[in-house]
Amino acid sequence: MNNDRYSRQTIFPGIGAGGQARLAQSRVAIFGLGALGSTIADELCRAGVGHLRLVDRDYVELGNLHRQTLYDELDARDGLPKAAAAAARLRRVNSDIELDAEIRDVNPGTVERLIENVDLVLDGTDNIETRLLINEACHKHGIPWIYGGAVGDSGMTMNIIPGETACFRCICPVAPPPGSMPTCSSAGVLGMLTAVIGSIEAAEALKILVGSSAVRKTLLAFNIWDSSTEYIGLQPVPDCPVCSRGRYEALEGAAGSSVTMLCGRDAFQIVPPSGTEVDFARLAARLAVTGSVNYNQFMLTYVSGELELRLFRDGRAILKNVRDESAAKSAYAQYVGL
Repeated sequence: MNNDRYSRQTIFPGIGAGGQARLAQSRVAIFGLGALGSTIADELCRAGVGHLRLVDRDYVELGNLHRQTLYDELDARDGLPKAAAAAARLRRVNSDIELDAEIRDVNPGTVERLIENVDLVLDGTDNIETRLLINEACHKHGIPWIYGGAVGDSGMTMNIIPGETACFRCICPVAPPPGSMPTCSSAGVLGMLTAVIGSIEAAEALKILVGSSAVRKTLLAFNIWDSSTEYIGLQPVPDCPVCSRGRYEALEGAAGSSVTMLCGRDAFQIVPPSGTEVDFARLAARLAVTGSVNYNQFMLTYVSGELELRLFRDGRAILKNVRDESAAKSAYAQYVGL
C-alpha cells in the first residue's frame, strides 16, 4: 500500500493506519453506475477500497454526462457499457486496487452471484424492484448494504445492516404502481444532489468497512435546493416478510426471461433465461442485410429505421423507440431470435 497516496486519510482519527489497512482488504459491490454510482465508485476507488465490483446493465449516452462524472463524450459517442467505461477510468485513477466490471442486469438469477464474497453492497440503482431484490439477497447472506436515491432536488440514504436496523422492505412494503412516483425524466435531477447523496453513501461505506461506531442508524433525507436535512429513526417492522420472517419473495421469483420499461428512455430491456451466450460475429452477418450493425467485445448495436437495439453477450438487450412491451418482445424475437 502506498502510504503517500492515502496520507491525508490515514491521519484522520476515524480511519488511521489500521483503518486504511482494513479498507485495502475490503470487497465492495456497487449496483448501478449512473449518477450515484459514479460518485460512489470514484470516491471508494480514491479511498483505497481494495476490490470494487462494478455492476451495471446500461451504456453511456450524452444525456448522462451532466451528472454521471465517470464518463466523457468519447464514451457516449462509442456507446460504451457503463461498467466497462467506469472500470477503464478508475484503473487510471488507482492501480493499487482490483476492479471487476460486470455488464449485467441485477435480477433473481444474478444477484446472489454478484454479491458473493463482498463485505458491503452500495445502491446506485434507479428502481424500487431492484432495491427490494438487493435487500432480500443481502439479508439472506448477512451482508450490509446502503440504500440511496435522488430525484429533482431531494434525496435520501439509509444504512441497512441485517440484525441491527430496519430493512428496505420495512420502509417500502411493495413497489409503487408504474407512473405513481416522480422520476428523473419527469422531475429532473440536479447533479449536485446526486454528488451529495453519493458522497454520503461513500462516507458511510468507509465507516462500516473500518468498524466505526459512528455508523448512522437513521434514514437521512436531504433537499439541496432549500438546504434542509431530516434524520428519521426507523425500527424493524415486527411482521416484515424479510427481516422478521426470512421470506425472500423477490429473490425466489421466476428465473425466465423478463421485460422492463426503462425510466425516461422510450426503451425496454429484455433479459433472457440465464445461460445465454451470443455469437456477435454470426448475428452481425445476419443483421447486416436489413440494417446498420457494429459490435465490440461488450455489445452489438443494430439500427433499422427508428429501432435501435443494443445487445450484450448474455443475450440481454435494450430496445429503443418501441411503443410497448409487446413490440419490444416481437422485435427481439425477430432480430435476435433467442
